Amino acid sequence: MDKIGHVSIRSNQWQRLLRWHRGQKVNEEGEDGDKEEGKQNIKLDQKLKVSWREWSVDPAEQFYYVWLQVMILPIVYNSVIIILRTCFTTIALSYLPVWLTLDYLADLMYVVDMIITVHTCYLDQGILIKDLTQLKKRYLQSKRFLRDLASLLPTDFLYFVFGIQTPLVRINRLLRMPRLNEALDRMETRTSYPNTFRISKLMIYIFVLIHWNACLYFALSSYIGFGSDRWVYPNITNPEFASMRRQYFYCFWFSAQIFTTVGDTPLPKREEEYLFMIADLLIAVLVFASIVGNVGNVITSLRDRDNVFFPNHELVKAYLRSHHISKELRQRIDSWYQHLHINKKIMRENEILQQLPVHLRTEIAVSVHLPTLSKVTIFQSCEKSLLEELVLKLTPQVFSPGEYVCKKGDVGHEMYIIKEGKLAVVADDGVTEFAVLSEGNFFGEISILNIKGNKSGNRRTANIRSIGHSDLFSLSKEDLTDVLSEFPAAKRHLEEKGRQILTKMGMLEESGEREEGEAEKVEIKIKRLENTLEILQTKLARLMVELESSNRKMQARVEQLEWEVATLGPQLPEEGEEGERAQGRGEGVGDEVGWEREEAEGEEEEEGSDAKVKKQGQGEDGNDVTKEGDGESTKSTKEDVERMVEGGKSGQKDLHDKEKKKDDTAEKNRKEKGDDRPGKGDGAEIEPQDGKGEKSGERESEESRGKTEEDSDKREMGRKEQGKKK
Repeated sequence: MDKIGHVSIRSNQWQRLLRWHRGQKVNEEGEDGDKEEGKQNIKLDQKLKVSWREWSVDPAEQFYYVWLQVMILPIVYNSVIIILRTCFTTIALSYLPVWLTLDYLADLMYVVDMIITVHTCYLDQGILIKDLTQLKKRYLQSKRFLRDLASLLPTDFLYFVFGIQTPLVRINRLLRMPRLNEALDRMETRTSYPNTFRISKLMIYIFVLIHWNACLYFALSSYIGFGSDRWVYPNITNPEFASMRRQYFYCFWFSAQIFTTVGDTPLPKREEEYLFMIADLLIAVLVFASIVGNVGNVITSLRDRDNVFFPNHELVKAYLRSHHISKELRQRIDSWYQHLHINKKIMRENEILQQLPVHLRTEIAVSVHLPTLSKVTIFQSCEKSLLEELVLKLTPQVFSPGEYVCKKGDVGHEMYIIKEGKLAVVADDGVTEFAVLSEGNFFGEISILNIKGNKSGNRRTANIRSIGHSDLFSLSKEDLTDVLSEFPAAKRHLEEKGRQILTKMGMLEESGEREEGEAEKVEIKIKRLENTLEILQTKLARLMVELESSNRKMQARVEQLEWEVATLGPQLPEEGEEGERAQGRGEGVGDEVGWEREEAEGEEEEEGSDAKVKKQGQGEDGNDVTKEGDGESTKSTKEDVERMVEGGKSGQKDLHDKEKKKDDTAEKNRKEKGDDRPGKGDGAEIEPQDGKGEKSGERESEESRGKTEEDSDKREMGRKEQGKKK
């Protein structure tokens, strides 16, 4: 094993740093206590100075949540008491002052709720809107305002019409039920026991439903006549059924019996009774279905929670049965599962926290695991950001009694930090104990650094066995490598610290550092050669592309020149030999202009290609490392391009010189003979004057034809040579 951690007597550097930091905080709080009190007083004064018109309520604050809980009381009061007072007139008249006081207190709370709703902020594109003008406009234009306004209509004036014993005129107060749903939803999201809260909410809904049904049953019995048959409420003249409590409890029991379909209910006798029973039975079906469905959802969510927190034991047991695993091994697995469930050991922390954002997940991991990770010696002086990355990589593991954590000679792929329990360092016989590791110790930290020159070769050097149930955190080599790839300075620091530990243990070879340095140099050279080779290959590819492009351009120019030469071939004289002479002179003029234009274009393109070739050649000469095959091909390519460019320049220069000589000769002959008339190229016809002129014109045309044929032969030879070179 690399190194067995031990608890140092003197406090380590990390603990001293934490204590110093806490002391600094206490001192700062002591020094700045007066300042903070002054600031709080200023803030309080500012809050008091805020006018009522500028006051706003954040729906995420505690005040809004508390107010929603307060609003549950008047809404539930109206939903329960209004129907009770309407159907049980005795109860309504007996406590009339109490009911009226509670009624108008509930109305006052409704008014306050409307004011708070007007001042409640809302989010618009992620920004909290606090402008009172916008808040009013949004609330007044919403359907919620109309519903709240209708719930506060002064329908109590109808008491003067129907009498004080008819509280049904306040039925519009039930329009605030959506506010009750909002409050219950907020409570469900904040409670620590959501499943219990869901069941409780369902039971409250069922209670209210049975209460309404009981009130309607008593009202129907009063309409039909008390005691007229066995189905209705018994005669209230009987002292046994005359009390108010007995009336309500009997009706509630009868209604619950119908909804739960438990027990025998009297058969109805009248049409009204049949209709009431049919409606109740239909509602009972929905109530029963809702109860079964909600309870099933609660049970399913509890099972899902257990499956997320703990491994699925049922699947493992089915796998063990199908593969006929030995009884001893099955018992060990069962005891491991029992230990997890009894002690609430969570094995899937990463999966549970995966739903949270990264920053919240990091803060939770830091608060839970950072004290444990800070006990490792090699991590005590590392930067905080590195430790925050590492705490997300810690994996909890639980080992059963007598189970080996690692054995001597195994390749170390992770290091371990003991969170709880005791482990023994034992000999190969498994009996002799060399040391006992307890909470806070660690081992295997050197094996995950992969330090050069380690004599153990990243293999375990001891046997570690769990004495009882042990909780450990493991950090794999792959996770540490991934994190250190973003912190090169920390990587060098950890490797240096690991070398120091190995040197103290006598497990580091001296030649290991030299070999490591040489290996690093060789790797650097190899990378440099690879980079140079990639650059040369890129340049070669560019040269080949440019060579193909220049060849295509050269071939196109040669074909164009051949076509133009072909057009200058021998033609039949239309108006005699002197006409041929004039024609040759005119073609010479036009041909000279065309040759000059093409020559200028060719020289520009060739100069550009020469510049590219020279620039690439200089770039190649600047590289220190070349490959033989690539260098030879590049050199030959450069020579071919230079030959082609020089051949094109010389061919064009010869053609230009010959044409110029031909034009000079024709001009000289014309001046000697005194022929100043314009040629064919100038738009005029040339007429022969005498026989000498005819002979000289024939000689000049024959000479021009001969020169043209010689030029075409030279161009043909040049094109063939270029084709061979390609």
